[in-house]
Amino acid sequence: MLFEPVILAFDCNWCSYAAADLAGIARLQYPPNLRIIRVMCSGMVHPNLVVEAFQKGADGVMVMGCHPGECHYVDGNEKARRRMAVVVEMLDAMGLEPERFRLVWCSSSEAERFAASVREMTETVRALGPSPYRVQKWSGL
Repeated sequence: MLFEPVILAFDCNWCSYAAADLAGIARLQYPPNLRIIRVMCSGMVHPNLVVEAFQKGADGVMVMGCHPGECHYVDGNEKARRRMAVVVEMLDAMGLEPERFRLVWCSSSEAERFAASVREMTETVRALGPSPYRVQKWSGL
């Protein structure tokens, strides 16, 4: 049986979530492994939320926001960049590969970039295998 990873994405309402919507409208193909949580800004995603997602069984986590300089809240994506730098250190402390986490900039018109990022993340995490925090029965992410 082929391992199918569960990937959680925190998507900025103004850019990456809109790109996900556009990808659906355009019928772009990407793996169904993604679970999206819409947030108003990627800068609002605290590193503890990312860690909690892994602790609850996510195999991979993406934080997706507006391109630097294009944030609806002026500098939220810069805040996200600083916060997510801490995540890599936290993953190391948890014994998880840094490739299980990704910060992606994606504007509302970049549906193909969104879909490609999801495909790439899915393949990367699939190659890594299940997270050691994943329970046999999927925890409901």
